[in-house]
Amino acid sequence: MLLLYLAPLTAIILGSFSSVALLFTLFILSGLGMAGVGMGIMHDALHGSYSRHPALNKLMGYTMNLIGASDEVWKLQHNVLHHSFTNIDDHDDDINAPFFLRFCPHAESNFFHRFQHYHAWIFYGLSTLSWITVKDFIRLRRYYRAGLLRDRKEYRKYLVRIILWKVFYFSYALVLPLVMSPFSPWTVLLGFLIMHFVTGLCITVVFQAAHVVPDAAFPVPDEAGKIGNARMEHQLATTCNFSPQSKVLSWLIGGLNYQIEHHLFPHISHVHYKKISPIVKQTAAEFGISYHCYPTFFSAISGHFIMLRALSRPSIV
Repeated sequence: MLLLYLAPLTAIILGSFSSVALLFTLFILSGLGMAGVGMGIMHDALHGSYSRHPALNKLMGYTMNLIGASDEVWKLQHNVLHHSFTNIDDHDDDINAPFFLRFCPHAESNFFHRFQHYHAWIFYGLSTLSWITVKDFIRLRRYYRAGLLRDRKEYRKYLVRIILWKVFYFSYALVLPLVMSPFSPWTVLLGFLIMHFVTGLCITVVFQAAHVVPDAAFPVPDEAGKIGNARMEHQLATTCNFSPQSKVLSWLIGGLNYQIEHHLFPHISHVHYKKISPIVKQTAAEFGISYHCYPTFFSAISGHFIMLRALSRPSIV
């Protein structure tokens, strides 16, 4: 995946070809590699499950910065908030959508949601562009105000590191292609945007197909802020697997078709999910707990579309 991401970019920077079609093809391949790095390398590494060696996990976790986003902000957003408060409105940052999207039945509805099952896919493609430009800074500020950072000194350290990594990313991923390739700046910029559109669409669809679907629950805390289920029951209720028989898909997306196993055991490498899955499914059945799984990736995407359409109606609460 690292090779699929970096090799096309290197070819764009060093190549002397003049085909615009080849340029866009290389950017698309790099976008697929970027998605693969995010799902298959960075995701495990920042969970501490890429390797038994913490130093190697930390090293491979830097691949998040290599593709333009902040590993430190992601750990707060994903490891802390998403895994602790899965599908809980105003707590799980994965479903805290911007005003033009609605991912939770308990979120407020507005006019822009009416056709979200059609336009959401465009915004999915734009998600990593937002990530590498403004989202990390917005989230870091919000997490600081929420008390997820120790003090202002730590906030400033995070901020400096984010800026330095982003300067590095834009230098090699955009500036060098602009300077070194024989194509016009607008052509290279369009290729860069296409690369990120491919990445954003791939990553967002995979994660949303596991949580924003009709089978997934969206629990509401009681007045004391408590959820009735135990942690593992909560994860089984709010998470869905898909396409468990596809070895190719599982490799391409870093085992994230086994989202249930990942949410139950985030410290275990994704290469073991397939063997763990039957045990989890059997144990859930023994205790009368639902184990949600779509047979194919496309059926999961269809389920997500159906859920988006249901959430487009204000009556869904």
